[in-house]
Amino acid sequence: MSKTLNFLRGSAVALLLATPAFADDSPSADTVVATVNGSDITLGQMIVLRAGLDPQYQSLPDDVLFNGILDQLVQQSLLAGTFDGDTPKRVALELENQRLGLLAATVLEKVITDQVDEAAIEAAYTERFADFKGAPEFNASHILVPSQEEAQAIAEEIRNGADFAETAKEKSTGPSGPNGGELGWFGPGQMVAPFEAAVETLEVGQVSDPVETQFGWHVIILNDTRTQEAPALAAVRQDIAAELQRAAIDAEITRIREAGSVDTSGSVGMDPAVLKQVDLLEN
Repeated sequence: MSKTLNFLRGSAVALLLATPAFADDSPSADTVVATVNGSDITLGQMIVLRAGLDPQYQSLPDDVLFNGILDQLVQQSLLAGTFDGDTPKRVALELENQRLGLLAATVLEKVITDQVDEAAIEAAYTERFADFKGAPEFNASHILVPSQEEAQAIAEEIRNGADFAETAKEKSTGPSGPNGGELGWFGPGQMVAPFEAAVETLEVGQVSDPVETQFGWHVIILNDTRTQEAPALAAVRQDIAAELQRAAIDAEITRIREAGSVDTSGSVGMDPAVLKQVDLLEN
């Protein structure tokens, strides 16, 4: 191997070792985005402020939010910098309440993450609906007329072979008349009591005697029946998840309360109206 080649290789290695690594310019929560009178404002502060905004504001364009949030933090920093004196008691107490609330929320978020996953939701769904017995549902049509006599005559016509749907279109005064009197599927409690009671006594294809409700007189035909099915998991997932989360939170609070020491004797005999005395917050 030539001396020249060895020299070039050695120089290359030396140059590589002497060249500083490129800095990682990717942003972090500690990245300083502004400095106001010597006090830094970080990207983390901006992210936290954005996360706490109402959804209607979070949906604004990113550039609008970025500039608006940065400007707000700059203004707050300028204003806070002009404050002279000790931190007011009210401010100190509010900061302490916020600290407790944020830490408590962080703990509960972990509790929920650890305990309420998809497997837990699916297990709760299976347990809840394993023995589900759905209510009966009915598909019926009706013809609505003003008098019992007219309803009786129509019922006889239908039983003697007249087409129910065509008769409904011709004679029914109800809003379903143009559709042949079809009411679609309904379950318990969705119809007025006399109507529901009459439907429950019918066999599929049977025509009722006249039924009176506050709307007039009905002639009803039962088209079909079925049993209500259990709701799909997707339809109740959010409700089940919310129940599991509440249960997990309640259990955790009970656990730490029983394991901890809580003494509320200082509040005994205190007038609840004392909470209105905001003057107590003055230094």
